[in-house]
Amino acid sequence: MKSYKKKVEKAAEFIQKRTGSNFKIGIILGSGLGEVAEKASVKAVIEYRDIPGFPVSMVEGHKGELIYGEFGNKDVIIFNGRYHYYQGCSLQDVTMIVRVAGMLGVRTLIITNASGGINRDFKPGDIMLINDHINLIGTNPLIGIETSAFGQLFINMTEPYDRALIKKVMDLASGINEVGALREGVYIAVSGPSYETKAEISFFEKIGADAVGMSTVPEVIVASQEGIRVLGLSIISNMASGIAPGKLNHSEVLENMSKVSSRLIILLEEIVKNVL
Repeated sequence: MKSYKKKVEKAAEFIQKRTGSNFKIGIILGSGLGEVAEKASVKAVIEYRDIPGFPVSMVEGHKGELIYGEFGNKDVIIFNGRYHYYQGCSLQDVTMIVRVAGMLGVRTLIITNASGGINRDFKPGDIMLINDHINLIGTNPLIGIETSAFGQLFINMTEPYDRALIKKVMDLASGINEVGALREGVYIAVSGPSYETKAEISFFEKIGADAVGMSTVPEVIVASQEGIRVLGLSIISNMASGIAPGKLNHSEVLENMSKVSSRLIILLEEIVKNVL
């Protein structure tokens, strides 16, 4: 695992040299949310495939590029696309983005994703602030990590999503008509890539999940170990299996995400400008 730390250090050094900057704010963009990156005043763009040690594979809806620029009147680093466990990546590779962000100085990370709505009061296009999560991926990104390299293993996960940030964002959004009312709830992560069965969704509903997806949780666990505060935004791209009629497909997810991107851009700009 010492070689993993060296890989993280090498990637961070490469990015720092290309951008000439350290960062305090980072944003990870989920499926179909690349339009957010287009609103940044770009100072540098680095393809993931050019960064030493970064996995290459990206799924549809994830561009795979790092953007350094001004967004919401502040310098930010934007990860336009993420890696997923179902791509065959290790969770160490999945969370390398967060490790590198921490090494570059990021202290606040906004993590976004597309999710299936489980809460029956939700509808496609809703924005949910994640207040907690359930990890059903079946593994943990801290397994095998040496404490001498990245800190203690038995990290406190009582409040992985910053409550103070959640409250400030809820108050902020209430005054922005274009954004609309925000939801708040529990995100459950599964490995994917197949969508869930009706029985699985019924089970998730019973154990307290409001939305389901295939990302975010490993990143949040690593961010907690790194001492990075997290704000999680989950876009309800569709209602989960059995909650709404019909069959699910990835193109529907991307289409619905495109419809909500303008509202998300406004919200993210206001968060960076007025909250962070």
